[in-house]
Formats: sequence, C-alpha cells, structure tokens
Amino acid sequence: MKQYAARLGEHLRNRLFLYASAAIALGWTLGVAFPQAASNHTQALSRVMNVLVVLMIYPMMIGLNLSQLPRALQQPRPLLLSLFYNFVVTPVLSVILVQAMYAPPELALGFYLVMLIPGASMAVAFTGMAGGSVEVATLAQAAGFLVVPFALPLFMHWAGQSQALSVPLASLVSTVVLVLIVPMVLGDLTRRALVRRFGATVLLTIKPFLGVIPALTMLLVMLLIFFSKGAMLAQNWQMLVPLMVATLVFLLSILALMTWLNRRLGLSYAQHTAVAFVSSGKNNATAIAIALSTAGLGPLVAVPAATLPMFQAVLLVGYVHLAHRLRRYFGECPAEASGLAPQKI
Repeated sequence: MKQYAARLGEHLRNRLFLYASAAIALGWTLGVAFPQAASNHTQALSRVMNVLVVLMIYPMMIGLNLSQLPRALQQPRPLLLSLFYNFVVTPVLSVILVQAMYAPPELALGFYLVMLIPGASMAVAFTGMAGGSVEVATLAQAAGFLVVPFALPLFMHWAGQSQALSVPLASLVSTVVLVLIVPMVLGDLTRRALVRRFGATVLLTIKPFLGVIPALTMLLVMLLIFFSKGAMLAQNWQMLVPLMVATLVFLLSILALMTWLNRRLGLSYAQHTAVAFVSSGKNNATAIAIALSTAGLGPLVAVPAATLPMFQAVLLVGYVHLAHRLRRYFGECPAEASGLAPQKI
C-alpha cells in the first residue's frame, strides 16, 4: 500500500494540471447541465464540502513537524526570507494585480485569500525533486502556517473593505481557528502519539498517504465548487480570464524575483530552492477550506484557489526542470551539482 500511495502521489504531482483541469471541466459541465440540482441541494453540497475540508487539512497537519522550528534559529536567513516573500512581497503584488485585472469583488477577495496562504502541499516534494534542502522547505512551511492565523484575518478584513464586501472578522477568526489551529494541534498530537506507539519510522510509512489524501480530496472539492456555480460561471466566463492572467503573472514574477534576490543575498542553491517553492506555491486546499467555512463568503470566493493548481503545477514543475541551470546560476561546484555535497540550512 505504501509503494502504491507513493507512486500515486508522484503520478498526481506530474499530472496535476491535467487532473485539476478535468475536475474543473467535469464540475462545470455538470453544473451547466443540471443547474436546478445544484440550486436545490446547496445546503447538502455545503455539508459535503465541509466534511471534505477536514480530509484535506488534517492529514497535512500530521505531516507538519513543528518541533523542528527551533533548529531554524541556527541559520535563520532562509526562514526570514520565506516570511518576507510570503507576507510582504506577495500581498504587495496581490494588490497590484487585483487593481489591474478588474475582477468581480468575490473573485478579487478569493485571489487575496489564496495568495496569503503559503506552502503548497507539494512544495516539499518539489524541493526534493529539484535537489534542494527538504529540511529548509519543511521549516519554512511550518513557520508560514504559524504566521497565517495572525496575518490572514487582518489582511482579509482590509481586503473585504477594499472590495466593498463585508468580511466578518469574528467569523473569519473562528474559521481560521477551526480550519488551521485546531487541525494543527490535533495533527501534532496525532504525530506524537504515532511516534510513541510505533516509533519514528511510522512517519515514513504514512507519509505517502498524507500527501495523496489531501490531493485527491482537493480535486473532488474543486469539482463540487464548479458544479455549484457552473451555470453562473458559464454566463460570466470572461471574468475568469483576468484571474488566470493575474495568477500566471504572479507566479512568474515571484519566481524571477526570488531567483535574483536570493542569489544576491548569498543563499545556496539548496536553500534558494526550498524558499522558492514554499513561497511561490500556495496552499489551495487551505484557502478553499477557509472560503467554504467562513460565514459571508462561499464557493465563488473559492474559485481562485480552485483554478490556481493548474498554473501552479505547470510552472513549478517547469522550475524543477531548470535545476541544472539554476545550480550554475548560483555558482554550484561540480560536487554540489551532482548532489554529493551535503545540504544545510
């Protein structure tokens, strides 16, 4: 089962664009074909998606090892840079892009939401595939999850005001607690309990499943989101085009900026790769969960997070394929380029 899950996880990573596109197309087609069914079962769809939200978030939190964070203090520069890119550069770029794309308020709010939740579920896997520091990527991802509960409610409250939308701060804070903090605590407790009961090797056994379950669940949620709003989106499909362009511009801009600046600041290739994947890849599953669980928001706010995986997968896989050129750009020696040199934080 472990080997099958690992192969399935790799298969999903390599073909996420195709599966995300298929989930959106199928959900959209069904939503257009059966608009009355989607309208008549709004509450049932909401309950199903809320259950799926738990299946997306909880396994990810079991794989999040918060106990390693103190080690990052030994060499904090990569960690601080990841926080800078995620919570300073990304919001600035998001504001610029939202102003440029003239999106409907709900889509603009959804774009802000997904942009502020770093650490794509496959960021660590992409880091390893590119020969980067998996340790740095893991620490940066954990640090980002600790900052999000504090930064997200304030930023989204401001974003709602900028779009003339009411984003109830109390509801958003309670959603962040239920979707992020509670699963984070339960995931950490589950991780510790498993290690005490079965030993540290159990984490290697269950790791493939912790990646596959959220990915499959996210695809199903994407299908349901577009099913629930299929008829409306079919009539207003033009509004998705600026959103897709903004997503592409963001990913290309942030990757180019990090590649140039990280080299100027003296990061190694392994450190840069970890920071780049964690900071450019957004946690779509968490953004979808918050959009669906917060009173006053809804499926339309989740659309940007549902469409992002298509572009994110293609560009991040493309960045993996640039590994050899990036190593030379960062001045790696032959031993480092061959993967023989040790990777440090």
